[in-house]
Amino acid sequence: MKLTKIEPKYLKKHNPRVGLITLASDFRIEKDFNNVIYGKDIDLYCNRIKCYNPLTNETLKKMADDIPKVAEDILPDQKLDCVAYGCTSGTIAAGYQSIHDKVNSAKPNTKVTTPITSAINALKSLKIKRLSIFTPYTDEINQSVINYFKKENIEIDELSYFDIASDLDIGKVDPQHVFETLAKIDLTKSDALFVSCTALPVLSVIHELEKKMNTFASNLEFEDAATVRDEINRLKAKRLFQNGKHTQEG
Repeated sequence: MKLTKIEPKYLKKHNPRVGLITLASDFRIEKDFNNVIYGKDIDLYCNRIKCYNPLTNETLKKMADDIPKVAEDILPDQKLDCVAYGCTSGTIAAGYQSIHDKVNSAKPNTKVTTPITSAINALKSLKIKRLSIFTPYTDEINQSVINYFKKENIEIDELSYFDIASDLDIGKVDPQHVFETLAKIDLTKSDALFVSCTALPVLSVIHELEKKMNTFASNLEFEDAATVRDEINRLKAKRLFQNGKHTQEG
């Protein structure tokens, strides 16, 4: 038998590499993340972190202690361009800086993003100052969410929630029920609706939800425009009447 050694030719460059740290109990995030980046030249690599139920601020902080090992095992000894820590409430409980430092202890000079810090950046970019919020969390976690937004100078008009204590159960909520629940939230006094938790099945219904809300917003704009138009016409008529009266009197 002839043996032939052939020298491999390696790629000189690669797509941006994103490492995703997701909860061990999360049913959805890899699928959701891949749907978001579909068609883009981004390579996604995932690893799971042990989650402790019930979800409390303490158990979420405890979960973050495992970040260095979990991050290290995403393409070991290879450079990642960014690591996403896929837990909204976990970021709020542990603190972004702590998560950033833990990731970089395993993957030096790596950018770190999280759902809540990305959301804050987006809200500020859109000049959103007043929110309605929906979460699947319990009261303890909800209060932490409220405090986080207040520190970012974003007012909360309303917070609605499911009161689910287990991350496993959050992922089992019927997406249609999520849609129907969110569609009923009154956004009259809010600039936007923020839905918290990457485990909650929202992405599959988000387009229909946005269409419904955009229609609602468009209706408001139309009504406001009609009100302004009627007021302008009323003032014009009043001015014409006054001018005519003044001419007759003069």
